[in-house]
Amino acid sequence: MPRIAEDRPAAEPQSPGQKARHERILCVAARLGAERGLEHVQMHDVAKEAGVAIATLYRYFPSKTHLFTAIMASQVERMSEGSPRVDAAGDPVDAVAETLLRSTRHMLHTPRLAGAMMQSNFAAHAATVTEAAGIEAKVHHTVLGLLGLTEPTDRDNRLIRLLMKSWHGLLVSAINGHSSMSETETEIRLACEVLLGARSNAPG
Repeated sequence: MPRIAEDRPAAEPQSPGQKARHERILCVAARLGAERGLEHVQMHDVAKEAGVAIATLYRYFPSKTHLFTAIMASQVERMSEGSPRVDAAGDPVDAVAETLLRSTRHMLHTPRLAGAMMQSNFAAHAATVTEAAGIEAKVHHTVLGLLGLTEPTDRDNRLIRLLMKSWHGLLVSAINGHSSMSETETEIRLACEVLLGARSNAPG
């Protein structure tokens, strides 16, 4: 399990040059994570291959927890891109299921990186790893949008949080080889049907 090296928030890149270095670090770390898994990625290797000083790396990412949580955040940021449009005759629950399944397939394409991101996100503390809270909020917002819940009730929000916990558990099971992709897809769809069928704007 990765640990948070310092109890401080990461610095945010400001200038175009800083943003380019930040993105380069994330790309290199994602590649190394996909090749080696979390435990075998060394921060000095990331800095060397990204062409940055180790002090620069630690300024943006005080630990591997920060680093791989940031990679997950960058992937989640793109979750809503390409989400199926829900027309009047469409089923919004199907749209949520397809969005989660697309993200699942993408993550399982690189299982070592997926494991690194999930481990880091579970270890992250929202007070010091700002991306951790952002990941949950982004996924929650995406699901609300697909469901057309502009004024969600407390129950709606709880149902979505339960869905996210179910999805995370199914992802971990698949990453660890305990469930096949077929089983994972079936259970993600079932979780969406059961939990989101109880939402406040569900038909009937």
